[in-house]
Formats: sequence, C-alpha cells, structure tokens
Amino acid sequence: MDFVGKVILVTGASRGIGAAIAKAFATEGAAIIVNYLQNQTAADATVADCEARGGVALAFQADVTDRQAVDGLVQKTLEEFGKIDVLVNNAFRPYTFDPEARKMHWQLDWSDYQNQIDGAVKAAHIMAQAVLPSMLSRSEGSIIHLASNLVARPTVPYHDYTTAKAALIGFSRNLAMELGPLGIRVNSIAPGLVYPTEASRSTKETMKEAIINQTPLGRIATPEDVSGPVLFLASDWSKFMTGQTLYVDGGMVMG
Repeated sequence: MDFVGKVILVTGASRGIGAAIAKAFATEGAAIIVNYLQNQTAADATVADCEARGGVALAFQADVTDRQAVDGLVQKTLEEFGKIDVLVNNAFRPYTFDPEARKMHWQLDWSDYQNQIDGAVKAAHIMAQAVLPSMLSRSEGSIIHLASNLVARPTVPYHDYTTAKAALIGFSRNLAMELGPLGIRVNSIAPGLVYPTEASRSTKETMKEAIINQTPLGRIATPEDVSGPVLFLASDWSKFMTGQTLYVDGGMVMG
C-alpha cells in the first residue's frame, strides 16, 4: 500500500494498538498525527518510531471527548498538513479485561455505562464532526473505528464496555449511510483480546489460554495484527467498502 502524501490522524496513539497503527502507516510513507491524552513520553517515542520508518509524525495532546480540545487538535493538523485523509478513532476510556474483577450487571451504575459510551461514541461523534469539513471539501476520506468482537461474542460479559462498542458500530453504520454519497467511507475493526496492551495487562493466563482454545488460528492477537486491517480499510484496496465491521480475532467470530 502507498500512503505517501496521505495525512492520518490516530487517536490514542501513544502506545498499544494505536501506536502500532501509527507505525504501520508511517512504514507506508504517511504523515501521522499521534494523538495522546496524558503520556507525552510515550507519544514522543511513537513519533520517533514513525520517523525511523520513513514517515512524518507529530504528537498532539487532546481529550477526544472535549469538543474544544478536538477542534484545536484538528486545527493544528490542518495548519501543519493542510488536510486529513484518514481518521482512526482508537482512543477509549481506560478498561481492564479481568473476568474476576469485572462488575456484574446488578453492580453497575448507569455512570459506568455512560463513561464507556462517552469514551467510544461521544469521542467518535466529536472527532467525525471536526474532520468532516476537510474531507467534504475534497469529497473523499476514510473514517475507521476500533470496536470489539465482544459485540458479537461476549465471551466475558463486560456489560459497560461491550454496550458502548455495540453503540459505536451502530453509529458507524449510520454515518456510512449518510456520508457515502459524499465520498467518505466509514468502517469498523472489531478485534478480540489483544496482548500486550494496557487493558489486557491484568488478563490472567488461564483466560488467555481459554481464548486461544476457542480461536481457530490458535493464538491471541498482537497490536500489529490489528494494524494491517486498519490500513486495508484506509486504502483504495477497500474503496468499495463502507458500513462494514471486520472481525480481527483469529476466527472466533465468523459471519
């Protein structure tokens, strides 16, 4: 794939899946905006890795659930590069995938759901609204959301997290329907458990083994496993795809 001349904005890109996505785009010659919330050291390290791979990268801090902060993020991006070709909504509220420590449904407050919905859907809504003027002015662009295979197969019922990701997929499909005639594609990636990431740090080995045993490809995803499908959805190789959800989980979810 050739992303030379393309400008890619990746939210939550200082580490984990977001950093892997940013570095994959950089390898293909793109200019990358590495968005981060708090960890500037990690964001700067991602920028250095992107540049070492031949890309151009800058790190910009912004809370993607804050409209004013997002407007500032997009404005800085446009000042530096003049356009935004691809938006990857990867950032989400902190979450720990630990079946033994999760809250049961009867232990959850609505605030638990709202926190995750804000981190997934509110952030995606704000980011999309902010980048759309740039994309609409050229009648082209690609928006990619990071969801979860738990939506289709809740192996562990993480109620608040999975509900938010299900809403994100619904949002994506509505946006795809609306923006398709305007030249903008919207798709989702739904990974299974990805290791190592901050969210999976507390996942016990017994749980990993159980997932591996249910996975036809016989292992757990790495962050790099997710980046390839993201690049595919951002590229012209998928130019006739919109409103889709690609499950990147080694075959746990089929169909």
